[in-house]
Amino acid sequence: MTLEVKAVTKRFGTLEVLKGIDLTVEQGDVVAILGPSGSGKTTLLRCVNFLERADAGTLTFDGEDFDLAHIGKKDILRLRKKTAFVFQNYNLFLNKTALENVTEGLVTARRMPKEEAVAKAERALDRVGMLDRKNHYPSQLSGGQQQRVAIARALATDPEIIYFDEPTSALDPELIGEVLSVMRALAEEGMTMLVVTHEMNFARNVSTKVIFMEDGVVLESGPAREFFEAPREERVKAFLRNIERKEEK
Repeated sequence: MTLEVKAVTKRFGTLEVLKGIDLTVEQGDVVAILGPSGSGKTTLLRCVNFLERADAGTLTFDGEDFDLAHIGKKDILRLRKKTAFVFQNYNLFLNKTALENVTEGLVTARRMPKEEAVAKAERALDRVGMLDRKNHYPSQLSGGQQQRVAIARALATDPEIIYFDEPTSALDPELIGEVLSVMRALAEEGMTMLVVTHEMNFARNVSTKVIFMEDGVVLESGPAREFFEAPREERVKAFLRNIERKEEK
């Protein structure tokens, strides 16, 4: 599996949010997208998964090329069957149990027999440590538990890549670790992930590559260790110094 996007642009009215982004994700990569708020990170992720329509750019997935601005619904659906998206606010159905939240897409969108869907959902919930809460509703779960159910929902579709949009940003600090530990385990299993995050320890210790965005462009990218130990751009150095000061407080 290789995902490659080239020259992605996106405007909202007169505001140019993405200004020609290039990105490559190889099989087994964990790519962390870093940068200040408003830099275009989430918009890039949403364009790659067609939650937003890019104004220009190409996407290559498994050797097949697509025009992001003009891709048809059939191709979008076909690509989405190979990918999964984890939102920062979980996006669970409040009137469904954890198990039902995971089986819903399998039964409705993929026409999977219910018995097979339940077995697959239970395996996914077990992977994220939530099988014992399978009959709980979102209101009965903590934010961290809800996000783990959302990750199980993504895993149940057997994706080639999972997109994470700031998966811990809505969580209380004490709940962040349980979600990051699940993501770390997935990385160790070889899951390919593209992660928009503010969690520097995850980016430093789990990701294989880092992309730093600001003002709609990629300022720097490279292997994670190289990015943190020997950043090239002055803006990146200043960003990391600022993060270090905050972590010391």
